[in-house]
Amino acid sequence: MDSTQTVSESAVRAARELRVLISRLRRRFLEASDSHELTPSQLSVLSRLQKSGEGTASDIAAAERVRPQAIAATLGVLDERGLVERRTDPADRRRQVVSLSRAGRELLEGRSQAGHEWLSAAMQEQFTEAERATVLDALSLLERLTAQ
Repeated sequence: MDSTQTVSESAVRAARELRVLISRLRRRFLEASDSHELTPSQLSVLSRLQKSGEGTASDIAAAERVRPQAIAATLGVLDERGLVERRTDPADRRRQVVSLSRAGRELLEGRSQAGHEWLSAAMQEQFTEAERATVLDALSLLERLTAQ
């Protein structure tokens, strides 16, 4: 969209309401899944490692857009809790490669399952079959936003 086009009131309202809804859903997911008293930063690092498989502290800091010192502290806590494993980087013995431990993988899988179960049950209880079909239609429309 170029700067000469104006955004419709309905687009502005839809964007605002969607952002609010996403924030509320995120909070409900967090409530439904036991976070084991982890901070959002710690959970973000665990999720990143789940997707990437492994990384150095520098890689993780860059991806999380934080300073290496902050990641070092976060990884220290996660290591103490047994949620990550560290090993020497075979390409550079001065660096360590970090990956999820078995306990870290289990924690994330459990959180994901709890959130999925909560949302599925809530949709079953609160929406009719027709309303769930409408939600699915709306989701396919929203999916276009991420396909760009």
